[in-house]
Amino acid sequence: MADAKAFLKRKNIEFSARRYGIDALGAMAQGLFCSLLIGTIIRTAGSQLGVQTLTDIGTYAMAVSGPAMAVAIGYALQAPPMVLFSLAAVGWAANAEGGAGGPLAVLLIAIFAAECGKAVSKETKVDILVTPAVTILVGVALAKWIAPPIGIAAGKFGVLIDSATKLQPFWMGIAVSVLVGVALTLPISSAAICSVLQLTGLAGGAAVAGCCAQMVGFAVMSFRENKWGGLVSQGLGTSMLQMPNIVRNPRVWIAPIVTSAITGPIATCLFHLEMNGAPINSGMGTCGLCGPIGVWTGWLAPGEEALAKGAAAIAPSGFDWLGLALVAVVLPAALCPLINALCRKLGWVKDGDLTLS
Repeated sequence: MADAKAFLKRKNIEFSARRYGIDALGAMAQGLFCSLLIGTIIRTAGSQLGVQTLTDIGTYAMAVSGPAMAVAIGYALQAPPMVLFSLAAVGWAANAEGGAGGPLAVLLIAIFAAECGKAVSKETKVDILVTPAVTILVGVALAKWIAPPIGIAAGKFGVLIDSATKLQPFWMGIAVSVLVGVALTLPISSAAICSVLQLTGLAGGAAVAGCCAQMVGFAVMSFRENKWGGLVSQGLGTSMLQMPNIVRNPRVWIAPIVTSAITGPIATCLFHLEMNGAPINSGMGTCGLCGPIGVWTGWLAPGEEALAKGAAAIAPSGFDWLGLALVAVVLPAALCPLINALCRKLGWVKDGDLTLS
């Protein structure tokens, strides 16, 4: 047992929820952002502007989402170069075989393949052959074996959430908005979660509402402490910056959570706001305006996941644009400071509690 522990430590293999559930998951979201998401945005821009070069560039970027996710995961796991580069093939296979559940398949398979590759790295005199061979053979074999059922399960679960939201738009609007919004602020990846669950449609709209409530809400209600720098870093960056303050005083989180519980059902019941772009957009909020951009791209050209659920392109009306503006920006900016002011009067939040370090 001691020898095994020493070996794992020497190989930097750490079985922990933080490394796999936070580090790897967060890195996967970044890989997905730098391929599928940005590619979708560029391709949509090219399509709308009639610039074929932009459309082609976006298509190429979207095509390498599997390798991008796998390499990002390997980087988070501190894989050596030979393992890291070999994960490109693993990511491609897992994403292709996983279908609708490609991101989840990539996450699980890339982690396992990376750790196997790390275990054999530099253990033989023919490392240049052994390490990539082990990484690729293990990863691709797993992809052929477990990725298809993972894809089926993830797809069905995503459809279940979407169907439940259509049947119970009020209660599911609250649940999805609050849970995904909370995930956005926690040190985990709401974007990766939404991508894994293929969260689109009405449920995707509720997720966008919850994420925007957290980001815009924290940005505006902490303006007196953090000024313009805080407004931009939280409103267009991430509300995760507030986690140290939440740990010190969890009550500072009340206003954004209550706001998301309000805007979620407004999105689903009043405006019937659907996010039919790439599923990752559902968990991005106003980070780079990706949430609203996902709604817009979904209006014009629904993604494959949304099309599989029956989505269709629409010409957005003024009411659609009003709903998006209110849910994504106006209501969070108005409601969150008001709710936080009440928390201040009750003595739950005081000056300095929202100051970014």
